[in-house]
Amino acid sequence: QVQLVESGGGLVQPGGSLRLSCAASGSIFTLYRMGWYRQAPGQQRELVASITSGGSTNYADSVKGRFTISRDNAKNTVYLYLQMNILKPEDTAVYYCKGDGWTGNYWGQGTQVTVSS
Repeated sequence: QVQLVESGGGLVQPGGSLRLSCAASGSIFTLYRMGWYRQAPGQQRELVASITSGGSTNYADSVKGRFTISRDNAKNTVYLYLQMNILKPEDTAVYYCKGDGWTGNYWGQGTQVTVSS
């Protein structure tokens, strides 16, 4: 099992920045990819960005050049980050951390990001 806990959401004005964090614990050695997803009201959950254990990244076209995904590996915890710059109102959503592992896929509880003036 893997536990994922997100933090860092909040209210920000258009053009501003936020940094989301996700702490993964448990059987982290089984994870081969981690990512950020988001879900706006009435919309399907969508991939924002992902990063493999080898460091390869993938971004949704809507966030390329504005968002950066990164990860730090500690002894018993993997930290996943999403640096979000030049935020737009359409970035408003609940953001979820996801871990893809050889034994299953895992989701965090989500953190709300609201971009509004």
